[in-house]
Amino acid sequence: MPEPTLPVSLTSEPMPAADVYPVTPARQQIWIHLVLLAATIFSTLLVGSRLEYNFLHNLPNFPQNLLGLFPVQWVVQCPSRLLLGIPFCATLMLILLAHEMAHYLFCRHYGVCATLPFFIPAPTLIGTLGAFIRIKSPIHSRTALFDIGIAGPIAGFTLATITLFAALAHSKPLLPSAADDSLTLGYPLIFYFAHTLAAHLGLGRVSAVPLDSMYLHPTAIAAWVGMFATALNLLPGGQLDGGHIIYAVFPRSHRWVSNLTAVGLLVASWWWGGWMLWAVLIRLTGVRHPRVPREPQLPKSRQWLFVFAIAMLALTFMLTPLGRGGIRDILGEMPARP
Repeated sequence: MPEPTLPVSLTSEPMPAADVYPVTPARQQIWIHLVLLAATIFSTLLVGSRLEYNFLHNLPNFPQNLLGLFPVQWVVQCPSRLLLGIPFCATLMLILLAHEMAHYLFCRHYGVCATLPFFIPAPTLIGTLGAFIRIKSPIHSRTALFDIGIAGPIAGFTLATITLFAALAHSKPLLPSAADDSLTLGYPLIFYFAHTLAAHLGLGRVSAVPLDSMYLHPTAIAAWVGMFATALNLLPGGQLDGGHIIYAVFPRSHRWVSNLTAVGLLVASWWWGGWMLWAVLIRLTGVRHPRVPREPQLPKSRQWLFVFAIAMLALTFMLTPLGRGGIRDILGEMPARP
């Protein structure tokens, strides 16, 4: 999944309060971004082609043998199969690009030097580990920090929500052949709300079955990834987007909120072990936030955006994103002592 966005390298010295500072951008090696982008497009095309093939033939979308989701040999035998992955690849890449470019454009707006997005290709469930930008100059006001931090989640969440409604209309009831031996996805609240509304509007076949009995179209899986990425980035701690937002709104509370978030994620690992990794990540990225001037105060106009950030986190957070894999499952599968 996406790495924590906005990894920063800021000075700890106080700086004059101001919203906009002219910054001479560092020369960027564009070829690195293009190579990583091309590699990520290829890796997500590979995964998407198999997801689309499985969807069309009512096969498990995420088989237990996850190597089958990265079918290099299968595509080499018939390169045209790669075209099947275009809907998933295009949807996922646009959601990730919207998130990172929103950060980048707001950095430019506030005169903060930042890199273009780095995409990370990887043989994962979705063909990537996401994307990130690097901020290479100080952020000189709480307003700038808040706007840069929240811009990415809003952009990604908005595009993922639009995609979700369109993708649900192309989804279908789950057949037993597709349900067997398939990795189960958990769903955030936004999926249940979207399914209810789509069923009320009569979109596709969503009204025929509950959400848990639907076979999601690959573009709906891309929307799911977008929602999961939004939740991860909005976790209120460390150097994540949520950590930046918390510091901009309550600078004195950043440390204890980060610690509380890490503890909460450790508790959540009882249901899904991946939360333990994110608890450690928040600690590694630091509960101490790079210093940003506390004056001027954050404008009151940002209060509603802060509430919206909390709402986005509530709508996209999943206690068990992948169904099983929590500490309770591991303990439950251990053989009992004689």
